[in-house]
Amino acid sequence: MTELPSIDDVSRASAALGLGATPAELHGGLCGWLAAGGAPGNDWPARVLADDALQPVAEGSALAQLLEVTIKQLEDRDFGFELLLSDSTQTEAQVDALFTWARAFLGGFGLGSGHKRPALSEEGEEALNDLAKLAQASSEDFDSDGEDDDEALAEIEEFIRIAVLLLHGDCVMAARHRQRLN
Repeated sequence: MTELPSIDDVSRASAALGLGATPAELHGGLCGWLAAGGAPGNDWPARVLADDALQPVAEGSALAQLLEVTIKQLEDRDFGFELLLSDSTQTEAQVDALFTWARAFLGGFGLGSGHKRPALSEEGEEALNDLAKLAQASSEDFDSDGEDDDEALAEIEEFIRIAVLLLHGDCVMAARHRQRLN
């Protein structure tokens, strides 16, 4: 299974656990956690949302599937990684979900790295800095002028996707490679 659960399924599962986070926030935080080398587990919402009182996710639930598929996508050599954002057709909602995802990613990345700055490549440093700039934005900063909106949104989403894969490569894949060499 390499397809993320639906936004509706993640939203319902989140509400059932009382998480109070949107699917974009959950997925962004989860991706940040995993990209920084955070350990996967059924308690990932508690780790990603920094709330030890949160219940673990049930096996086979949409949130368990979100974890499983996200791990597979991050490690996919064909770059099959996708962002779980919004199913809204309104540009403003899509933009807000994208920037919310980026903010949550940074939070998860900080938590996953144990609050210490991981060793990143020059490209990884640049990607992290650019993600931080995007995380400060909102739909009000997005110049909405019609036809070009979808294209600009797709370009930002693609940049984030590649930046996440680069950071995951620096923090997780490179560490595994070094362990195999030793």
